[in-house]
Amino acid sequence: MNIKPVTNHREREKGVIVYPVYSRRSQGLSIGINLFPDKKSCQFDCPYCEVFPFPSGAEFSLDQMEDDLRGAINNAQKENINIKDICFSGNGEPTLSPSFKEAFKLAEKIRKEAAPCAKLVIITNGTGLFQEQIFSLLKEAACEPSLDIWLKLDAGTSDWYRKINRCAVHHDKLLDKIKEFTISSPVTIQTMLCAVGGSQPSDAESKTWEDFVCELAQDAAGNIRKVQIYGKARPAPEDPYASPLPEEYLEKRSKSLYNALKERGIITPVEIYL
Repeated sequence: MNIKPVTNHREREKGVIVYPVYSRRSQGLSIGINLFPDKKSCQFDCPYCEVFPFPSGAEFSLDQMEDDLRGAINNAQKENINIKDICFSGNGEPTLSPSFKEAFKLAEKIRKEAAPCAKLVIITNGTGLFQEQIFSLLKEAACEPSLDIWLKLDAGTSDWYRKINRCAVHHDKLLDKIKEFTISSPVTIQTMLCAVGGSQPSDAESKTWEDFVCELAQDAAGNIRKVQIYGKARPAPEDPYASPLPEEYLEKRSKSLYNALKERGIITPVEIYL
């Protein structure tokens, strides 16, 4: 399934906490929640990241989040627009926010009351899983079909991880934590495929990543809901250091993974978003 590129959305860099957008991967209206309206906060430093430096005196507050979220839901419903999900993303890694636990519970409460047909999505790079409280919170919540955790897995090898994610957390430790979590909780795996410094992932990287996803799917016994492979479609501060790869490349990687999973008796959707 191919979803065409969408218009860039930069509202959250104006200090907003709630920002309705059309999402490629949600395939419709997604109401984003930004826990970092004042600055970017993330343990990853991905060269493809679309968050530009921005001045903002904004502060996050639960009261403002509730008012804005209820307002965004109400506006969409007035216009008869189907809300696909309410999504924690924004200017960084949402699980690093000291307000994440309270914001998560509040968002789920509002979703149930005002938009029960919408999903609650958390886009995460997995670093928050090293916090026992976050791990337990997401593990318990993931049992609900209304919650979908989109867990980042951009790299199979440490070499590519250093290039595409540039994170101080040791790659092997992060992969171990991802495996520990997926064994206990259903997730959607999300992978960005782009060129970095003019080079695409090596064949060794591609094979290592594919093998690890297959290993996750086997060990997790059905907990991998799907795999989202997406390309670079939005401008980033470091352009052109990170750049899009041809559609044919993404399709080749998608097909290879699907076949590798199928050979192991695992039927897991593999979706491409351009």
